[in-house]
Amino acid sequence: MDAAHPLAVVTPTLDGDVLTHLALADAAFTPGQLQRLMPHATVAGVRRVLKRLTEQGVVTMSSAGVTARAYALNREHLAADAIIELATQVPRLFARIEGRLGSWAEPAVYAAVFGSMARQHATTSSDVDIFLVRSTESRDEVWFPQVEALESAVARWTGNDARAFVIDEDRLAERGYARVLDDIVREGLFVAGDPVRLRRAMAQRERD
Repeated sequence: MDAAHPLAVVTPTLDGDVLTHLALADAAFTPGQLQRLMPHATVAGVRRVLKRLTEQGVVTMSSAGVTARAYALNREHLAADAIIELATQVPRLFARIEGRLGSWAEPAVYAAVFGSMARQHATTSSDVDIFLVRSTESRDEVWFPQVEALESAVARWTGNDARAFVIDEDRLAERGYARVLDDIVREGLFVAGDPVRLRRAMAQRERD
């Protein structure tokens, strides 16, 4: 999965990026507004794409002033649902991970997606990084197969390798983990568990 260019899975051209931005916002854009969202493109290139997509009927054009034109995804088009599904791969990935974690026999104390996928900068060669806090009560024979199954599932869903960073709950207060944990809590996308319990455990290092 290319998180920044989700439609690259079916088209590596500028068409995919234009459709992605139109699908993610229920609004109309001028070619210049779209180009500012895609610095790698030119306004002329965006106009050519919009002209082609309008001819296909998947994009609609409206007046945005005396001479300006604005373009929006035609959400009634037969292809619109498929385009939206492709454009929203990243949030749907997070939802799938949340659903899988919710089915665990021994749940994580806390779980978050972090790194390039959380920032939606991931490319097809990026890992999907998943932070997992393991309860002190979990059993190895249950916990580790759950983690391995999640990593395998995420790899099948995305085409990216999945890497779980696991830390035991009773080690959250260790100062050696302070920087990486602070970064994950600040930038990671929460998908399961109890944030209050996590912060309480981490706060212990400030008291020690």
